[in-house]
Amino acid sequence: LKPLGYATGQFGKNHLGDKDEFLPSNHGFDEFYGNLYHLNAEEEPETYFYPKDPAFHKRFAPRGVIHSYADGKIEDTGPLSRKRMETADQEFADGALKFIDKANADDKPFFVWFNATRMHVWTRLAPRWQGSSGYGLYADGMMEHDHHVGQLLDKLEELGIADNTIVVYSTDNGSQTNTYPDGGSEPFRGEKGSTWEGGFRVPALIRWPGVVAKGGVINDIFSHQDWLPTLLAAAGEPDIGTKLKKGHQAGARKYKVHLDGYDQRAALAGTGPGQRSNIFYFDDNANFNAIRWNDWKIHFAIMPDGWAGPRESLNFPRLVNLRTDPFETSLDSSLYARFFADQLWLFVPTQQEVGKWLMTFREFPPRQATASFTIDKLMQRMQQMSAMRAGVPPGG
Repeated sequence: LKPLGYATGQFGKNHLGDKDEFLPSNHGFDEFYGNLYHLNAEEEPETYFYPKDPAFHKRFAPRGVIHSYADGKIEDTGPLSRKRMETADQEFADGALKFIDKANADDKPFFVWFNATRMHVWTRLAPRWQGSSGYGLYADGMMEHDHHVGQLLDKLEELGIADNTIVVYSTDNGSQTNTYPDGGSEPFRGEKGSTWEGGFRVPALIRWPGVVAKGGVINDIFSHQDWLPTLLAAAGEPDIGTKLKKGHQAGARKYKVHLDGYDQRAALAGTGPGQRSNIFYFDDNANFNAIRWNDWKIHFAIMPDGWAGPRESLNFPRLVNLRTDPFETSLDSSLYARFFADQLWLFVPTQQEVGKWLMTFREFPPRQATASFTIDKLMQRMQQMSAMRAGVPPGG
């Protein structure tokens, strides 16, 4: 968006690495003000058994809240302590509001990405919000979060630009039910970290005056990956996906990547069908566990005990019609075997979908391996690193 004349700012959580090279201000944002980890990592130095040795702290402690700019200026503003967590989101919201004011005063279009730390464990609330909902700690935190979202929307009204601003509200994963009551709940099966619908389905609210009808519901398949081409098309760059595959210069960098996203303006406007027919489900070890193709979901592996449990590879995939059974409860039916047998025709078209996707890796192989909590993956990574240092080619 910067080459299109936009001022770009990111405020709040950015969990993509804590070295300077990974900061948003080194990846297209004019300004970044936020933290670099989940909240429970930020408060580790205050826990009982955390080592008090300064050398350990210097080497392993979280970095804290960063304020950085595209010109290279980086300010470490101090740790995100338990006390600071009570008001950190207001800090980040204030930064976003100030950024919007400046962009508007400079008569520049802007892109603001506000990533609140609410709701993530552990919830630390200022006295103002404690007991505010009457429904417990998590709901109290949502009251605060709602307030910050309201501040941003009110700013657009105050400046008279609400009718010319696209607003998207969503989240990055399903509920973390394993930390309830300091965690959400939902009707979908599974939780954050799993490849059940409860791990992947998230709400999305969109305000796009003149394009998205008020009060409408869109049931087309939609991924966060679709927002990049959709928003860029709205800003005047209509075919970014094709350009990225060929090699596209954006600012000082050239990107040659396979973007798994689609321009969904027609679906949002109600003038045409959605452009996406599939979703690929990966767990946090980058295992490919399931595919959705139109209304159907096929599980090749499941996580029956949730995020922390083992991955169970299946000899026979499990089939779900997500239009008729979005909660994936049909798998527990005593007549499921009959249902499965009647849908065996699904395997041919879905195998073709997977095959087309796999073919893209010939030209665009994975650029980075995932981090992992499992010892098998960790040992595999260590062996790969040892081989690289010894000059042994992969598989050699």
